[in-house]
Amino acid sequence: MKKVFLSIFGLTACLATLRAQETVYPAKAQQGLVFLKNATIHTGAGQVIERGTIGFSNGKIIAVGANVPIPADDVRVFDVQGQHIYPGLIASDSNLGLTEVESVRATNDYAEVGDINPSVRSIISYNTDSKIINTLRTNGILIAQVVPEGGLITGSSSVVQLDAWNWEDAAYKTDNGIHFYMPRLMPRSNPFGAEARGPGSDAVKEAMERIESVKGFFREAKAYLDGSSKKNGTNLKYESVKGLFNRSQKLFVHCDLMKEMIVAADMGQEFGFDIVIVGGTDSWMITSLLKKNSIPVILSQPHSLPVMQDDDVDQPYKTPAILQKAGILFSISNEGFWQQRNLPFNAGTAGAYGLTKEEALSAITLNAAKILGIAEKTGSLEVGKDANIVVSTGDILDMKSSVITKAYIQGREVDLTDKHKQLYERYKHKYNLQ
Repeated sequence: MKKVFLSIFGLTACLATLRAQETVYPAKAQQGLVFLKNATIHTGAGQVIERGTIGFSNGKIIAVGANVPIPADDVRVFDVQGQHIYPGLIASDSNLGLTEVESVRATNDYAEVGDINPSVRSIISYNTDSKIINTLRTNGILIAQVVPEGGLITGSSSVVQLDAWNWEDAAYKTDNGIHFYMPRLMPRSNPFGAEARGPGSDAVKEAMERIESVKGFFREAKAYLDGSSKKNGTNLKYESVKGLFNRSQKLFVHCDLMKEMIVAADMGQEFGFDIVIVGGTDSWMITSLLKKNSIPVILSQPHSLPVMQDDDVDQPYKTPAILQKAGILFSISNEGFWQQRNLPFNAGTAGAYGLTKEEALSAITLNAAKILGIAEKTGSLEVGKDANIVVSTGDILDMKSSVITKAYIQGREVDLTDKHKQLYERYKHKYNLQ
């Protein structure tokens, strides 16, 4: 009995310790006026305001500029002299909240069985209790696009704000696009690949056949939706792509090679879809085509090697500047979930390879907001937009100088505690490094 009591006591103490570490919870709605003054304000739209002031109320920005009058009564004023103010950063193309521990299957809910699953909604599986979320907020990332994976047509993505009790509260823009993961149009480098698939197999031919199956699905969906084919009950898969045909949704095509992006552009022309390229490693090679078809690009993981061996080893770093010069709308992403915390530093690298710092900032704020269809609400510090604001002691794109001191989502000051900071404090105490 004594052993049982000790076990229960030990478990209770353990749970108490865990609860002590789980003190981060969503902030309450903003009340009253808040002003931040004497900061260098980077609007996200290319403008920099020295010794600027920004004010917000009820979650909305009400004033921003160099000579903003501050009311005398019923207002909280924070002097952030010497610091920098930025729009909340936006992580595109992420499975944040859909997976927690990659090696533990029970924590992964980002993929569905089968190739054609347009009716899958990622927002339903979004876990607001993920410990990863707070590590992103620590680096100024306040909004993320949650994307499903697995198969060819994987379902719809949604945009979430990163301070919520549940997915309903987190939803910032639901079902903003359908995602198509295009098969790779490149012969496999594995010398045993052909044998594994069978004699006489052709990887590129098989990929084209799979792409044609997707086109066939869209043709059937179009016939179903315009009534030219006889409806026999409701088809959820066809109904779920209705937004692509009326252009209330975008088709996010995940591909990297030039020939794959040409296929994506052709699909946009055939079906009248609003196309977004995700990945876009070779996008620098076809800027005229992308410009002609008004196709934006989400550049994924620029801290990587180029696809082709004869490309410059630093080509992924230079691609954003090439797209900027060509007048193509683009944003920068870091793929995955925990990797997204390095998003501002990826943009900083682009800033060292041809982009100005404000252009690099726009790539993870206003540009991303435009691509995701939320630019009317966020992405830049403008009157009337949501008060999604980050305050940093230094350049937010610089890993060495950036320390986030305050963050606001829709005017609510969010807690910047995360598991990493908790562990740092824990072991600093253990080894008497105070």
